[in-house]
Amino acid sequence: MGTKEINLIEVDDLTKDYGHGRGVFDVTFNVKEGEVFGFLGPNGAGKSTTIRHIMGFSKPQKGQTRILGMESFGNYFRFLGDVGYLPGEIVLPEGLTGWEFLQMMGDLRNLHDNTRLKMLLERFKLNPKGETKRMSLGDKRKLAIVAAFMNDPKVLILDEPTSGLDPVMQQVFIDYIKEEKKRGKTILLSSHMFNEVEATCDRIAIIKDGRIVSMFDANSIKHNENKNFFIKFKKKDEFDKFLKLLPVSKKRKIKVSKPYINKIDKNSKSLIAYCNDKDINQLVPLLSDYQIETFSENKVTLQDYFMQFYREDKNFGGVF
Repeated sequence: MGTKEINLIEVDDLTKDYGHGRGVFDVTFNVKEGEVFGFLGPNGAGKSTTIRHIMGFSKPQKGQTRILGMESFGNYFRFLGDVGYLPGEIVLPEGLTGWEFLQMMGDLRNLHDNTRLKMLLERFKLNPKGETKRMSLGDKRKLAIVAAFMNDPKVLILDEPTSGLDPVMQQVFIDYIKEEKKRGKTILLSSHMFNEVEATCDRIAIIKDGRIVSMFDANSIKHNENKNFFIKFKKKDEFDKFLKLLPVSKKRKIKVSKPYINKIDKNSKSLIAYCNDKDINQLVPLLSDYQIETFSENKVTLQDYFMQFYREDKNFGGVF
């Protein structure tokens, strides 16, 4: 018999309605021990609200959140020593230097060995001597990262962890998460950055308007048999004629049963057809009677899949 999987983070039917469509609604997911779980969505989708409830800072109107088997609300100080939390918005206490802030966080967690702290400061190239209020956004973020990891917690809850970091530090962070993953840490990574989610996560949930609209294994994207085919026609009349042969869809799923069009550019006489490998013989024969300038194949990326849920959203500002 295999080892029973243990859920260290549990979110069951979480609902918090702030009115006017704001909040989170019937959110349910679990994060298994040793798993990196990606929580993907733009700002305002409900990621931070969900995380504040997981951390026990807010009480659900309906449902429940648990960490390490304990109900979150009312038990924050019971699991504080085992959980590293990185908030999306960094608000540091004024009147302290970076060193004093780290000392305060260490005292809260009863941390006496600074070996790991020194390693993290060197890794993220941070000198915490200055006052926190005078630090740059990037240094504030690095200070919060170091504080979250310094006591080597069993569970890490990271909300937009690389926001404000330059590309070099973003990669340092991604590499570090990979190392923590190998050490068996349980990590909830909330982000709108496709690269860090793709590089680190085992499973991914997409949230929109406070509701989870998709949840899947990351490998279903990495090893996806569905492909985008970019097709550019030489003649406009042939392009227009071909558009009538395939359905045009605003939505698509990881598994599809037939080719269809998911993007059209009339100016360049081109389109993108979406097709599974096993159905390619339904697409290619359709092209035999047309003069094609370009035909190229690309695997569906996480961004491609994600955008199906936001492409038609008029309020979506193209952050991605």
